[in-house]
Amino acid sequence: MSCNPLMQYARPNEGKESITCLLCRHYCKLKEGQVGVCGVNQNVGGSLKNLVYGHPAALNVDPIEKKPLYHMLPGSRVLSFGTVGCNFKCPFCQNWDISQTKSVNEETEVAPEKMVALAKHYECSAIAYTYNEPTIFYPYAKDVGLLAKAEGMKNIFVSNGFETPEIIEDMACWVDAANIDLKSWDASYYKKVLKGGLDAVKDTLKRMVDAGIWVEVTTLIVPGDNDDDASLEAMAHFIAESLGRHVPWHLSAFHPDYKMQEKEHTPIETLLRAKRIGEAAGLYYLYLGNVPIDSTTYCPECHAALIERSGYCVVANRLKESHCPECGREIEGIWH
Repeated sequence: MSCNPLMQYARPNEGKESITCLLCRHYCKLKEGQVGVCGVNQNVGGSLKNLVYGHPAALNVDPIEKKPLYHMLPGSRVLSFGTVGCNFKCPFCQNWDISQTKSVNEETEVAPEKMVALAKHYECSAIAYTYNEPTIFYPYAKDVGLLAKAEGMKNIFVSNGFETPEIIEDMACWVDAANIDLKSWDASYYKKVLKGGLDAVKDTLKRMVDAGIWVEVTTLIVPGDNDDDASLEAMAHFIAESLGRHVPWHLSAFHPDYKMQEKEHTPIETLLRAKRIGEAAGLYYLYLGNVPIDSTTYCPECHAALIERSGYCVVANRLKESHCPECGREIEGIWH
């Protein structure tokens, strides 16, 4: 699929001296000089200016398992970067120091060409747009991603899933995989606490799967907020029935951070209960995160251990050309 080089990230509002940002589903209407909810996209002369373009706030080489992506190029390294700003206001954000600020350090500048050169230098298989919400720096991410794709690298979005349909359609030509947060099954919680929208995230997930982007879902399980059986069952059935039983579900433990310092850590028993709920819903691949516990990929057919991990390290990979060596079942994912 070829990309549209003339993709517009905003549209003018008829009869008004304003534009509508098309990056995320807030669809911020911006008058001259105004910035959106994210704090980093501004109306400048009737066009959308991405204030963080070329200015990463965090940049690291990570194992791909840290994204987390367990069904894509296991054991490989990815160049990960993010900027400042976010379109959500999650009180438990682990990267709040960059996501919840709008202060851009313009002294740090990394052009798309330099970013790809860094990825090649560190022998990375992919570039991950992560740490803060990549949708808000989509123009920068896409320019990096197209160059990376031309060099044979993959592109990964780690996102809250609030992309617009316009952006998802554009992503299909250059984004290979995404890990999307499904933070709750409570629409009111999404709106009032996170400042996002549950229906929008569900729609994004379905659109990404339909677009051929490899999707893995992560739910950070916060005690007392989203750990009840009804919510977990609803999320599990949504993934199984609307996305596909093959879509991996990462169940991650919460630890106190940002504005939720008084909340308790997620008990391992809660994660195991959530995993059982996912299994009952028919999901093939369930993984626990932020806890020292089994994260092996098993064959859904014969239950053979296929990919064994210790933390973020792959200690054994028994896949044979994407198939189970015991029963021959093809294992879903991106393996080369």
